[in-house]
Amino acid sequence: MAIEVREAKTRKDKRLFIYLPERLYEKHYPRWVHPVYSSERATFDRRKNEAWGFCDVILFIALKEGVPVGRIAGIVNHKVNEHIGTLDARFGFFDTINDQEVAQALLRAVEDWARPKGCKRLIGPMGLTDLDPNGMLLEGFDEQTSIGIWWHPPYTHTLVENAGYEKEIDWFAYLIDAAAPYPAVYEKVARRLRSRTNYRLLEFSKPSQIKPYIIPIFELANTTHLHLYGFVPFSDKEIKKVASSYMQIIDPRFVKLAALDHELVGFVVAIPDMTRCIREARGRLFPLGVFKINNARKLSNRIDLLIGAIHVEHRGKGLDVLMTKAMYESARKAGIKYIDSHLILENNTRMRSEMKRVGGKIYKHYRAFRKAL
Repeated sequence: MAIEVREAKTRKDKRLFIYLPERLYEKHYPRWVHPVYSSERATFDRRKNEAWGFCDVILFIALKEGVPVGRIAGIVNHKVNEHIGTLDARFGFFDTINDQEVAQALLRAVEDWARPKGCKRLIGPMGLTDLDPNGMLLEGFDEQTSIGIWWHPPYTHTLVENAGYEKEIDWFAYLIDAAAPYPAVYEKVARRLRSRTNYRLLEFSKPSQIKPYIIPIFELANTTHLHLYGFVPFSDKEIKKVASSYMQIIDPRFVKLAALDHELVGFVVAIPDMTRCIREARGRLFPLGVFKINNARKLSNRIDLLIGAIHVEHRGKGLDVLMTKAMYESARKAGIKYIDSHLILENNTRMRSEMKRVGGKIYKHYRAFRKAL
């Protein structure tokens, strides 16, 4: 059966591109969760997403007998390529029915688009920037997904592998039992830091108290995440945009900062799992979705770690222990049973060791693939 792959150019096609996964997955896969569509639309709006200024982007839709059956985005992030000295293109926002012909037609469309641009490899799934999801689920399909992470049906990675793609890099998500006792040494380390050093733990009860720290948090991330796969520092404009977005979902109970005098030297930010409420609201914030999503703060029994960092000069001094212990205590007080680590790179040995030390178990596995062009 002939597969038609066409570029999504019109407003109607772009809307189809954005909502297509809902058509494919909503009724068949209860673990799939809708994106928050207001945010998804902003991602593909040149006026609202600064990434379109340094990325080449093309959107494709696949049709079989006139019925939409798949989508894919082709991306060349020139900022990343210049920063790390690569000639890579990306594929992302990849969703398809279980059909090898459809999958290969979509991937081939991006490959053919990327070659004339001088790209030597195609990697993915990855978004336009680090603000978008990365990776494809390989294991953990029966587990509750997390906000800001793609969920693909179990057949999807096989379709990609059969199209000639191989492993680029993996991520793991750990699940931590919040009720389990944390290592006894944590209490000793935290007590020593509080009594013998000038480090301070900052905790909050109101979102307004966090606001002055949001931009410094991302400025610190810029200096500490440079070694992470594919990371490029956020621009001032991106920081302000992300700061504004984070203020809408942050729960002050699960923000822990470390400071030395008046300098922010470490942070960890988590949010209550909101995926069940997002699915119930079908990704629509209005008219009632925003209330359902906000209600997740009261109903959730899991928190998801979103982002964390410690300044290079202050690592190895126990700040990770200080903030982790405080997060545990806040989670237990809120009735939280589990903590999701979010995605941790396979080569991030420091974080993976910390997850094991607190009893975390790998329960989801993600991968980015590559293919030479």
